[in-house]
Amino acid sequence: MRRVALTGLLMVGLASTQSVNAASIYAGETKAATVCAQCHGVRTPSADAPFPPLAGRDQEYLKTALKQYRDKTRKSDIMNAIAGSLSDDDINNVAMYYAKLKP
Repeated sequence: MRRVALTGLLMVGLASTQSVNAASIYAGETKAATVCAQCHGVRTPSADAPFPPLAGRDQEYLKTALKQYRDKTRKSDIMNAIAGSLSDDDINNVAMYYAKLKP
């Protein structure tokens, strides 16, 4: 009986983790569509734009870069202004979303 209860608890925990990740990816997709995609596109950059595509980039790299732009320790007038409006949750969600995409 105890083993069944423990197994059930473990399965509930795994299911809730998956739904949190799904919600985070969805939130990241929404934020990326409104904030990032105009310059960086989704899988490829916008036509004739000098901005790198972000699809498939390392999640930790993206989080670090966005936090540096937000904190102005990494300089770019455009990115400092855009990242300045992002919360830690926004940054985590956007980084997770782009990292999950295939380039």
